Amino acid sequence: MRSRPAAIPLFTAALLAAMLTAGCGSGIPLDEPIEGPVWRLDQLGGEPVAAGSDPRRDPQVVFNRSSGRVSGSGGCNQLSGTFERSGSTLKLSQLASTRMACADPALGTKEQQFFAALQATASYRLQSPTRLALLDASGRTVATLSAAR
Repeated sequence: MRSRPAAIPLFTAALLAAMLTAGCGSGIPLDEPIEGPVWRLDQLGGEPVAAGSDPRRDPQVVFNRSSGRVSGSGGCNQLSGTFERSGSTLKLSQLASTRMACADPALGTKEQQFFAALQATASYRLQSPTRLALLDASGRTVATLSAAR
């Protein structure tokens, strides 16, 4: 009976290839939940957003899994709405906000840009367990947020 010496190297090569490809990617599953933490705005488009003196007034959102609701603040006004998440797809809808005037016009402009970024969100990517990127339909990052500690 003849042995098959080529079978062992072929099996070893296939096993090695499977192990190498399993290590690719961010290591964070696509369906990693975003619900729970308070996500504070770090960047809007490509521009950094500085934290304010009162963290409760910083632009932020919270996703509530049980109710399917999103809530938060733009800095001056409170926002609320609904969200649907499946895999890396994220759709925010029925967004509404209070209509308080911002004392600082620059903060008001930033708030409107943040609300527009939330409206444009089509998917998300967790860059780490505490860093969330919101992406529009073309895959462009519209906002980056960090989980509050």
